[in-house]
Amino acid sequence: MKLNYKSVLTAATLMVACAANANANMVWDWYAGGTAGLGGMAVSTDKIDRTNWSAQSYGAVLGVDLPVIRVEAEYDYLASKEINMNMLMGNAYVKFLGAAVVNPYIGVGVGMMVDADTDHDIDIDPSIAYQGMLGLTFNIPTLPFKVDLEGRALLMPDLFKVGDEDVSVLHYDGRIKLRYVF
Repeated sequence: MKLNYKSVLTAATLMVACAANANANMVWDWYAGGTAGLGGMAVSTDKIDRTNWSAQSYGAVLGVDLPVIRVEAEYDYLASKEINMNMLMGNAYVKFLGAAVVNPYIGVGVGMMVDADTDHDIDIDPSIAYQGMLGLTFNIPTLPFKVDLEGRALLMPDLFKVGDEDVSVLHYDGRIKLRYVF
């Protein structure tokens, strides 16, 4: 059996290309970043609905980016005229196929408030908080940064009581997140 060098070179090139493509899905990236957002906060009971349109959020994230999902721990400071809160959240995101530079995602999170400050004398019970996110990731070529633009809604049911009524808080905002990939 006589093989020429072109056949061997073609077979070797195909094997290396297939192996490189298979290993590309095995990579994960650790990242850290910061967030900032603007939006609103709605405080509601069975009888009252009050919305404040000047809510702000600031935060920090630490996570791992896998091929299809992203998981992160998040600290948030949420501020409005009614209440200022410190939140700890755990988030999971599902990434969808997009272009090489822009990828859409959807995510959920669960966590709790660890500290709050209000102008009123009320007892706040730390309760479980839930959030949903929808956004776009912009990959910056040749730089270790990714930028996320997202909308999110955070619900804290039965956060505190006013009289006999439970008060729930809904915080929603548009956010920008800058992530440094290690």
